[in-house]
Amino acid sequence: MYENIREQASKTAEEICRTAKLEKGQILVVGCSTSEVCGDRIGTNSNIEVAQALFAGIYEVLREKGIYLAAQCCEHLNRAIVVEAEAVPSAEIVNVVPQPKAGGSFATTAYRMFQHPVVVEEIKADAGIDIGATLIGMHIRKVAVPVRLENNRIGEANITAARRRAKFIGGERAVYDSAMM
Repeated sequence: MYENIREQASKTAEEICRTAKLEKGQILVVGCSTSEVCGDRIGTNSNIEVAQALFAGIYEVLREKGIYLAAQCCEHLNRAIVVEAEAVPSAEIVNVVPQPKAGGSFATTAYRMFQHPVVVEEIKADAGIDIGATLIGMHIRKVAVPVRLENNRIGEANITAARRRAKFIGGERAVYDSAMM
């Protein structure tokens, strides 16, 4: 079971990196309900072994590409973010250590596995994977655009993904009124 979850997570990470055209130094935020992966309701069955399998699959892909992983905590920690310190050198760090039932198993695993983990209240990532309806949108740079993934399930959890795009300002859609000049 865990190997299958790791493999699904790896394929999903590969697909979002390719689709979002992520580059070295960019950030991918992941929100994850291990409960949903196991077929339970979000927040009811935090599972560290499932989180470890998910983390291994995602982190391996990102590390090879030089992309930072930002792990979103659960609502008990206000969806704070666990990330490597070097990814956010001037961010304001908060004083918390996630636990499986207070932060979530995925964020706890990230905190334990990163070399120099820090927790921040917010981040502006370049893309994201939402495993089991954890609401990652608040941590994606403007303008967040939904991405339909072929790999849209891990275990029993639905996957939603997003990438950012530059804002459209002006251009063909803008109306120019010379009378206002």
